[in-house]
Amino acid sequence: MQTEINVAGMHCQKCVDKIKRFVGELEGISQIDVDLKAQKVRVAFDAPANEQAIKEAIADAGFEVQ
Repeated sequence: MQTEINVAGMHCQKCVDKIKRFVGELEGISQIDVDLKAQKVRVAFDAPANEQAIKEAIADAGFEVQ
């Protein structure tokens, strides 16, 4: 499965790394792409990961999910 999430507050490579670290801790994540310019995070995943858990991980990293 894949999801694309709009995320506010990303400004630099440190932001990208932080999101990848937090989302990457979820079991079932296979790919994470962060587009700073578009302010989007695209994630490929399988169960047990789900879109809500991914959004929560992004929020826990300190970013605003839109």
